[in-house]
Amino acid sequence: MNLPKTVLELMQTLNAQGFEAWAVGGCVRDSVLGITPHDYDLCSSATPEQMQQVFSDHQLVLAGVKHGTVGVVTDAGVVEITTFRTEGDYSDSRHPGWVRFVPTVQEDLARRDFTVNAMAYCPEKGYADPFGGLEDLKQGVLRAVGDPVRRFQEDALRILRGVRFAARFHLKIQQETWDAMLSEIEGLDSLAKERIFEELHKLLPVADAQLLIQIQPILARVIPELAPTMGFCQYSPHHAFDVFTHIAYVTEGVPAEPVLRFAALLHDVGKPACFTQDENGRGHFRGHAQVGAQMADEILQGLKAPTAFREEVVWLIDHHMTDYPPEKKVVRRALSRHGKQRLERLIALEIADLAGKGVVEKEDGSVRLRKFLEILEQIVQEEGQMSLKTLAVKGEDLIAAGFVPGKALGKALNELLNLVLAEQLPNEKQALLDQAKQWL
Repeated sequence: MNLPKTVLELMQTLNAQGFEAWAVGGCVRDSVLGITPHDYDLCSSATPEQMQQVFSDHQLVLAGVKHGTVGVVTDAGVVEITTFRTEGDYSDSRHPGWVRFVPTVQEDLARRDFTVNAMAYCPEKGYADPFGGLEDLKQGVLRAVGDPVRRFQEDALRILRGVRFAARFHLKIQQETWDAMLSEIEGLDSLAKERIFEELHKLLPVADAQLLIQIQPILARVIPELAPTMGFCQYSPHHAFDVFTHIAYVTEGVPAEPVLRFAALLHDVGKPACFTQDENGRGHFRGHAQVGAQMADEILQGLKAPTAFREEVVWLIDHHMTDYPPEKKVVRRALSRHGKQRLERLIALEIADLAGKGVVEKEDGSVRLRKFLEILEQIVQEEGQMSLKTLAVKGEDLIAAGFVPGKALGKALNELLNLVLAEQLPNEKQALLDQAKQWL
């Protein structure tokens, strides 16, 4: 394992004072997998007081000192060093009721969540791997350290973290660990909603359809509104799957960015509430986009999602059934109203929605959508995004022509913009002024 010079120097400084120092956790796991770690955590036999003495010539961050963690400020950023410790009494399924320092790295690793995260490394001694994390990585297995039930009782968020690790690193969850996740699923109810949103924000971009289908009980626990979609038959020749299976494939099908993945996960959450059957037994879901958008708004508010994030997801769901003809004037108008990024996200969601039906249609609707994207890109390249700011006349021009400041002036500017977007007028100052003067 190659350690950065800054990290090595901190470890050597501790060693020179007679203390053990190990790189630990995620940085070791990532290095074994050939992934460059984004940060490095260390653990040491030195107590927090001893670390403060050893690094007295450094700026220190002491926010976590009561739990044994000292942050050392280096040119490469803050490196956290934590005293070997064990902990217990998780009465709130999150915070340890007590922390006790221990003499060996092996005892420290025993408190960690999964074997692939319970490894340490130092250049002199190599790997400390008392729970077989190296072999589990080799075999592609996610396994809890020690008693899995106890691990999830200590912190129920480990259930979602475990699923995320399985998705990100392509690991199969060991059966005993999976059984414990399900048996301790009620612990998710006591977690702060912000923590759940943060984990889902990390999980969804790396999850595929099969994993989402596997973890239906977990998703139903953290987003109960999804439960009615699970196993809900659509009674439609246009859908081969139940509602949630369709949702899973759509979520996999959109680009791996959190806004789109959340929009895909919730895009059909309103279907069960809107379901009707006609005299032929065929299912219909009229208005489900609008109902789903309202439900998604409430779900994301409950999860304490950032306002801008929530509003973007809700807009995408509300509009995901919109049919945009691939015509220049339509694309130009949509671009002016919504912007390029939002339109690209919407079309990506609609394309994935069609692909996730699991049936072959006579007419491939995605062809029209991809044509829309082509025209969108062409307009952006040739014309840019048309708006009041790019209109060839301004408010002062209309005032000079005889308009009075106020609502009528604003209405005239917007009407001129609409005429340009509809290709009924060129975006030229004189042509626009001539039209405005006619209204006067």
